[in-house]
Amino acid sequence: VQLQASGGGLVQPGGSLRLSCAAPRTISSTFWGLDIDWYRQAPGKQREMVASIMSDGTTKYEDSVKGRFTISRDNSKKRIYLQMNSLKPDDTAVYYCHEFNSDSWGQGTLVTVSS
Repeated sequence: VQLQASGGGLVQPGGSLRLSCAAPRTISSTFWGLDIDWYRQAPGKQREMVASIMSDGTTKYEDSVKGRFTISRDNSKKRIYLQMNSLKPDDTAVYYCHEFNSDSWGQGTLVTVSS
């Protein structure tokens, strides 16, 4: 599964960003069955899972982002989104999308939260 992450950038604390993970070469019927995670890796830290969404729509979040981040999917567009609100400097990291069953990774998109 080829994944393409996008949407990162520089934002002030308290701001919002929406990340997108596309699977352009995956046929629609296959995309429906994908279980997708968003991970992030901050400088000097281990990669950690931020949010996940299963093929049935079940979602899960890491404690520090609960209530601020929302993961969603649009199967018709073959995209997974991560809406990030109330961003903090600690959210600064490279964000990666990952498909659980095939262990496929996107290329990462940098999010920088700074004033």
